[in-house]
Amino acid sequence: MTAVSAREVKELLRRHGVIAKKGYGQNFLVDARVLDGIVRAVEPDARTVALEVGPGLGALTAALAERAKRVVAVEKDESLRPVLDEVLAPHENAEVVYADCLKVDLRALVAPRLDEGDRLVFAANLPYYVTTPILFQVLESGLPVSRAVVMVQREVADRMVARPGGKDYGVLSVGVQYRGEVRRLFNVPPSAFLPQPGVDSAVVAIDCDKRPAVRAADEGALFRVVRAAFGTRRKTLENALAAGLGMPKDSVRQKVIAAGIDPGARAEQLSLADFVRLADEMEK
Repeated sequence: MTAVSAREVKELLRRHGVIAKKGYGQNFLVDARVLDGIVRAVEPDARTVALEVGPGLGALTAALAERAKRVVAVEKDESLRPVLDEVLAPHENAEVVYADCLKVDLRALVAPRLDEGDRLVFAANLPYYVTTPILFQVLESGLPVSRAVVMVQREVADRMVARPGGKDYGVLSVGVQYRGEVRRLFNVPPSAFLPQPGVDSAVVAIDCDKRPAVRAADEGALFRVVRAAFGTRRKTLENALAAGLGMPKDSVRQKVIAAGIDPGARAEQLSLADFVRLADEMEK
């Protein structure tokens, strides 16, 4: 049985003696409309392989498996095994790997399950306390993810889609937007979960096939510069970079100017293209 309503979820948990673990950030989806919205955003079809992290009670896993070629889910909480065994029993194309996503080589796990012509997507209701690490674990895995559709805390979604000049624009904004076109799809109220979280959520899509044209010569250098620039937001760019990168201010100033950027600007004023030019200049 795939449990989507609050009544069904409560019955499934009761029957298997399972309780939601706060330490794992477990809030189980009980709104069929939200589930349908996520699946429609993923657009699974007969050539789609879906990677999911944190399947929980398997509602999204089962819904994806009904349309996708294969679903590979990574679940940290092995106490959910009997629940997932029941929910996913009708779906031979759904596989659950019990492991900590942050300790798994996702490329080694998923790549052997991809055939030529397969479309790889990532879909997840991400635990709030590890949203960013898991998201970047997937985006930086080297896997050919074409689209990621994730449910995150609403304020995290605000930062993911933020544009330069706003208070929400920061390291997460640049990091995600560097890897694809980011869109907020819809907001999700606490009532859509059991137990209800104390915050609103939102579903965000990242189309990795629509990456921006600007590419850094060294991505590691790019994000060292981005982290340093935002490390002390109230400082000017030259002061923040000098402190964050341990470089003489005069050297930083020269490189910032050479990149065509005002040394007195603040990090939140720089576009993605600005950061790429700046990182490339800093590496010279």
